[in-house]
Amino acid sequence: MSSIDSDSIDLNSDVRESFGNWSFGDDAAIISSVSSVNVACAFHAGDPSTIRATCTAAAAAGVTVGAHPGYRDLAGFGRRFIDMEPGHLTDEVIYQIGALQALAAVAGTRVSYVKPHGALYNTIAHDEVQAQAVVDAIRAVDPSLPVMVLPDSEIQRLADAAGLRTVVEAFADRAYNSDGSLVSRSRPGAVLLHPDAVTEQALRLAGDRQVRTVDGSLLTVTAESICLHGDTPGAVALVGAVRSALQDAGIRIRSFV
Repeated sequence: MSSIDSDSIDLNSDVRESFGNWSFGDDAAIISSVSSVNVACAFHAGDPSTIRATCTAAAAAGVTVGAHPGYRDLAGFGRRFIDMEPGHLTDEVIYQIGALQALAAVAGTRVSYVKPHGALYNTIAHDEVQAQAVVDAIRAVDPSLPVMVLPDSEIQRLADAAGLRTVVEAFADRAYNSDGSLVSRSRPGAVLLHPDAVTEQALRLAGDRQVRTVDGSLLTVTAESICLHGDTPGAVALVGAVRSALQDAGIRIRSFV
């Protein structure tokens, strides 16, 4: 179950979403501004050397490391749905978490939570079969690992039922539908890019526990963590602006673990 501290919030970002000679984003700058990082586990992005380097940087900065497993989809960056047999999906998630655990240990840190990535994250919000497969994977690896979830999702319901700790997450840089789901990235305006819009949404989420949806209504979202995507254009400036705005409002940035 979740536990909310009204005076603080976790700030998380997806990192290590590069591969080999192809580098994306400024992980070092992101790590210096957040309290938790979701490290790609090489199925949608990342490779052993870059993952280890990211874990080393996170350890040096005192930032919490989370596993960011996704579908095996490098070409699509893990943002395409894959219809998988549930046992196969469980094994793939176990594999990814385990790989990150080994590299994190060598880097002097550990995996402290799990946040599924991209299409897998969105699928398990409503698909009971795949959600259960992810829950089974986390329980098999380490039932003490929390899992980041969208509120009122299938993964939250099943993880709670299985005795896993769920950490409700909200997004400062994504538009919301009135039902609490994220606006599809295929639609214009799905990703918020202007610093004023992103900081306003982060402050409303952390301070009022609400988010304004695309139809103008306010939706209650009681989140323990706020995410800003590391691959969003201008991500470093956005994360820095959000951190400063939260601190100026008297809200501490700290990990939920």
